[in-house]
Amino acid sequence: MTPTSPPALRVGMIGHAFMGAMHSHAWRTAPRFFDLPLIPELAVIAGRNPASTEAAAAKYGWAESTTNWRELIERDDIDLIDICTPGDTHREIALAALAAGKHVLCEKPLANTVAEAEEMTAAAEDAASRGVFSMCGFTYRRTPALTLARQLVDEGRLGTVRQVRAQYLQDWLSDENAPMTWRLDKTKSGSGSLGDIGAHIIDAAQYVTGTDIAGVSAMLETFVTRRPVGGEHVGLGGSGATDGEYAKVTVDDAALFTARFTDNTVGIFEATRFALGRKNAVRLEINGTLGSLAFDFEDMNVLEFFDGTAPAHTQGFQRIIVTEPVHPYTANWWPAGHGLGYEHGFTHQVVDLVTAIGAGTSPTPSFRDALGVQRVLDAVERSSADHSIYTPVSR
Repeated sequence: MTPTSPPALRVGMIGHAFMGAMHSHAWRTAPRFFDLPLIPELAVIAGRNPASTEAAAAKYGWAESTTNWRELIERDDIDLIDICTPGDTHREIALAALAAGKHVLCEKPLANTVAEAEEMTAAAEDAASRGVFSMCGFTYRRTPALTLARQLVDEGRLGTVRQVRAQYLQDWLSDENAPMTWRLDKTKSGSGSLGDIGAHIIDAAQYVTGTDIAGVSAMLETFVTRRPVGGEHVGLGGSGATDGEYAKVTVDDAALFTARFTDNTVGIFEATRFALGRKNAVRLEINGTLGSLAFDFEDMNVLEFFDGTAPAHTQGFQRIIVTEPVHPYTANWWPAGHGLGYEHGFTHQVVDLVTAIGAGTSPTPSFRDALGVQRVLDAVERSSADHSIYTPVSR
């Protein structure tokens, strides 16, 4: 007897730039390395420009392309909508998809405002009552080392958590001549380094500690106030035209804030795209009464653990290579010591999302989890605008 193949999960993805490429890779790869209850099918990719959207479909393996995302959502042969567009479009697309009975994967941050995120969360929870599920894409929590960090905290290996130190350091905007992009326009992105990369370390800190941020004292800074409109885009940055039009930068270049968590843990956070030499340094250090953890994504297969209960003469940070079959996600990949990369977190995201949909359960991080991050972003902006005064996070 021939085994019955799992049913298809037909995916429509909106957006095909950096995140679109990454999500395409994940949808294609996940069922080849993990046993899933549904098999993702790359059905339709949507974008604004016909030529570039068709090219993306051919390059990334999508069966069809379209420039009309509303028609895509209305199609009966699409089960899930993957939103990889700038933040100003998330609300409209997600609400339409949920209303049409489609599962939703939405890139972070969930929205550009708390009000938008609240509306999206209400719609997602209503849809979940009908078996339609949603997830927000905070993929760093699916790096095996950070997932292991969460497990160690849950097991009590750190004792009572006292302090959190979180950084996200990049340098792709350090050149004052780098060209203007949508990420530097508040009407499209909502904020700058704060929402683009700061959202990740807020989620990571709350995920690993299992505790929410209660209030912040913050400072936002914009170092370069205008950028050339034209020029060559390379990766996230590039080289701007020096003899053309300039546009005003309306977002922060760096975000710094102290935080108090609901259990009185204290934290310090920094997000910047001006840290020369740091390419993608997502750093998290947690200190507790019994031990400490330290992680840096630029060495992403390693978690450092200090066991304060060990004899003093043998104490020291232990460098754990998180590639053993017993570690989160890693049994489905390569032999021990053969490290994973940036793309694997997105594959793990697909695995967890599809597994939850197949089981009829709500995946995490939920839209409500993402709303919690949005409320922290909002408190940071309000604190910075009010002389860095301590500002409670709205609940």
